[in-house]
Amino acid sequence: MADPAPTARRSHIVLLLGFIVMLVDGYDLFVLGTVGPSLLAYQPWGATPATLGLLGSVTALGMPFGAIAAGWASDVWGRRVPLAVCLGWISLWMLLSAFVPTLGLFVATRAATGIGLGALVPVVVALVADAAPPRRRSLFVGITLTGIAFGGFATALLGRALLPHLQFQRLFLVGGVSLLIVPLVWWLVGRKVPQPDPEAAAAPVFTQNKNKAGQLFQPGYGMATVLFWFATFIGLLLSYGASNWLPTLMVNAGYDLSSALEFTMTYTLGAIVGTVVVTLIADRGFLKPTTVGCFLLAAVAMLVLSTPQPRWLLLAMSALAGLGTLGTQNLINGYVAQFYPPQLRSTALGFSLGIGRLGAIAGPSYLAAVTILITVPDAGFYAFIVPAVIGALTIAILPAPSRVHATTTNPVEVSA
Repeated sequence: MADPAPTARRSHIVLLLGFIVMLVDGYDLFVLGTVGPSLLAYQPWGATPATLGLLGSVTALGMPFGAIAAGWASDVWGRRVPLAVCLGWISLWMLLSAFVPTLGLFVATRAATGIGLGALVPVVVALVADAAPPRRRSLFVGITLTGIAFGGFATALLGRALLPHLQFQRLFLVGGVSLLIVPLVWWLVGRKVPQPDPEAAAAPVFTQNKNKAGQLFQPGYGMATVLFWFATFIGLLLSYGASNWLPTLMVNAGYDLSSALEFTMTYTLGAIVGTVVVTLIADRGFLKPTTVGCFLLAAVAMLVLSTPQPRWLLLAMSALAGLGTLGTQNLINGYVAQFYPPQLRSTALGFSLGIGRLGAIAGPSYLAAVTILITVPDAGFYAFIVPAVIGALTIAILPAPSRVHATTTNPVEVSA
């Protein structure tokens, strides 16, 4: 039998915890982009733009495996263990990234870090969605995922302050701080395995067994599952491409490193503020049109960034680009969390983000290839426009969710 509805205290404890964990995820997402210009200038390693693309891609390479495995494990055994293990894993490899002496070893540590990073988002989003009030689920998930942008903002802030004086590797030390969060996760997150709402359990659509992946293709869900995977592919291609390449693109456009990092800061701030605003709109019944509109905002923002404009306008477009890339992916994650019932929520997110992570793998290398093969100075900005439009069309054709499962809620056990 399902527990009573989650109290406001429980909901907000989980919201805060999820935000902190996503801040860790965001720091690591953006740190490579922040140190990109310094890495290219670090002569002992002889890095090139292609190297930067390779680093972004290998970081994302392990993410599909982490996302799928942790999403499935979270639905079968509960949220606590996958979340604690992933945080410990990330901390270890971030610390090693700060001290490795060669480029080859640095690439290896980034690949290992990616496995843990891929696992964090599906588990955290499912945890928060379980605890959130049904009518505020998009908002709770959106606020949680703004932690990613806050992490990016912190990375740019630290980079601007420290990179002129310290080697770029030292920024990876900060990621090791996440080790301190592991005991907090173990204490606060209960061991409860997600259970279906009684109404959902009576529905014939899902059977209660461990073949979670097969249940994603039950009647009424198969087409949506594939479309969510493709939309996530596009969303992560845009997010990882922009986060890894925006500072370098702005340096190529004639800005110094300090000014280029200002654009990264406004990019992340746009994602933070924009996510809260658009999730409030989405919770009023406009989730699909809001997500479509945000994809299109990314296309418009990148087009304007490629043209000579006053500095204030370019900064504003950088903020809109943050909303249109990171903010859009936040909406997609919330969309998936609401589309499926509690006992499939983390599995659905894990597969969506796992398959979609191929976009994260492709994004940095895609941008690197465009900037190398196309000699037009603003080619990197143009490369974002077509995927953004395709993403908008993908969301536009999503079928409506099952009325039985769209409003179910499953409370999370909180030990505090």
